[in-house]
Amino acid sequence: MTPIVNKKWIVKESGNPVLVRQLAQELGIDPVLSNLLVQRGIKSYDEAREFFRPDLGMLHDPFLMVDMQKAVDRIDKAVSSGEKILIYGDYDVDGTTAVALMYIFLKSVISTDRLHYYIPDRYDEGYGLSYKGIDFAHANGCALIITLDCGIKAIEKVKYAASLGIDVIICDHHLPDSELPAACAVLDPKREDNTYPYDDLSGCGVGFKLAQAYAQTHGIHKDKVLELLDLLVVSIASDLVSVTGENRVLAYFGLKQLNSKPRKGLESIIKLSGLDKHLITIDEIVFKIGPRINAAGRMESGRTAVDLLVSGDDESARKIGDEINVHNNERKSIDREITIEAIEMVRNEDAFAGRKSTVVYNPNWHKGVVGIVASRLVEAFYRPTIVLTKSGGFIAGSARSVAGFDLYEAIESCSDLLENFGGHMYAAGLTMKEENFEEFSRRFEEHVASKINDETLTPIVNIDSYLDFKQITPKFFRILKQFQPFGPGNQSPVFLSENVYDNGNGRCVGSDNGHLKLELIQDDSAYLPISAIAFNKSDHFEHLHAGNPVDICYSIAENYYRGLANIQLRIKDIKDRDDLF
Repeated sequence: MTPIVNKKWIVKESGNPVLVRQLAQELGIDPVLSNLLVQRGIKSYDEAREFFRPDLGMLHDPFLMVDMQKAVDRIDKAVSSGEKILIYGDYDVDGTTAVALMYIFLKSVISTDRLHYYIPDRYDEGYGLSYKGIDFAHANGCALIITLDCGIKAIEKVKYAASLGIDVIICDHHLPDSELPAACAVLDPKREDNTYPYDDLSGCGVGFKLAQAYAQTHGIHKDKVLELLDLLVVSIASDLVSVTGENRVLAYFGLKQLNSKPRKGLESIIKLSGLDKHLITIDEIVFKIGPRINAAGRMESGRTAVDLLVSGDDESARKIGDEINVHNNERKSIDREITIEAIEMVRNEDAFAGRKSTVVYNPNWHKGVVGIVASRLVEAFYRPTIVLTKSGGFIAGSARSVAGFDLYEAIESCSDLLENFGGHMYAAGLTMKEENFEEFSRRFEEHVASKINDETLTPIVNIDSYLDFKQITPKFFRILKQFQPFGPGNQSPVFLSENVYDNGNGRCVGSDNGHLKLELIQDDSAYLPISAIAFNKSDHFEHLHAGNPVDICYSIAENYYRGLANIQLRIKDIKDRDDLF
């Protein structure tokens, strides 16, 4: 894939210099680090201490969430009257971890013969609470359904469940419509009448708060709930919710458990991902653990992922983990093939020349990877993108946007051509009749072209601070690591270093030699070279190999090789010294 090279670099405005100096002195840290704190809204020693030292005492009272007492009371009724419960969740990482979390918690208070879990089929049922799932509950004698990571818009389906004598508790985190389903409890921190102090929990996070509330009510030891945090951090990372506030606390302690005592199913995935030799970070969940869990729903059935996450012995965890890993390898192979086909289609067909959007369709593409392919096309061409395939007599697919462009609005402008659609500003799904494809593609492009500008079509690298290599000391890196866990709202800092050189040992690496492995020095050659990796940047090799200076923007990470850890720069972009920002 040819990378975008004309990225715009924007260095953030520095924090208040008085506060920066004060925090640097009080904390005994480099002003670059204190500036990072001030940029994150941290203005005092006490706030910095809270940031660097998350505490479980910072978690909010679950009963501050509207309908929490109703939800606990309804579960009480089910437990005391011998009812069966169906735990229902979406097929992605957030949904499957949420179902596993609730199942593991409830089996400590109710016998497993009264507990069922259900994951809808991505292709047959689609997202959310389904009629088929409700029929499954009815056929198995369940009087209560607990939905996780879905259900907030299931008005007609909740009515259908009620007609069969089934109550529903909804645990969701998506934005509701003005009308809520008539469930016996609707837990969603994004409700208009929300009273909960933090509104960006994952779907699994809402389930965690329900477990926390039930445990508090019944005197169940808090450790019974806290041991679920390894599942919760996987959902927080994979669903890309903010790693701020309560989520930061939950992710911090979830990572501790994931690294020290993960449950059997997660341990199996950790080993298959090659992450069992060092500390796991949020990024490694996003890029290595999450995709494997997701692969079950993409290629086969999301239920397999729950089977893995609730498994209690090494042998079954290993067996299911191996099966999921096969699915993930298959997913990667299909994803790679379709991405290559789609890129060639855009490059070679005249119809795409000069367009502000990318809409591609092939009836033979696998529906389970079209969202991934759409993201890859955005990386390659940096345009609002829709990837479609044939599905159940219709055309269906996924859409991804670029920073600052409202994709949902663009799709909504063509809603008369669609059977259904849903999503948000940056990602969406849609279904249409095949005969509407050409007109949809034309009108979508027309809308995008009328709303988007060249600035929006230029990818941006946001840079936190300038940094000299001589400032990257062991102490600097030790404190920088304490800014973790990174994620939305607390991204890994990006630094800009000017006038750096490869020391002559740089080389192209990777299966297609598309990446650069570098040993970089700055103009002061008294300092040892710093290891760096630049993915998809091999086009800079000749320039660097000739000894020419460049400016780089990068994050700083820890690289593990043969059991040893060392500092490594993860380069995001490279500019020749004569390039303008």
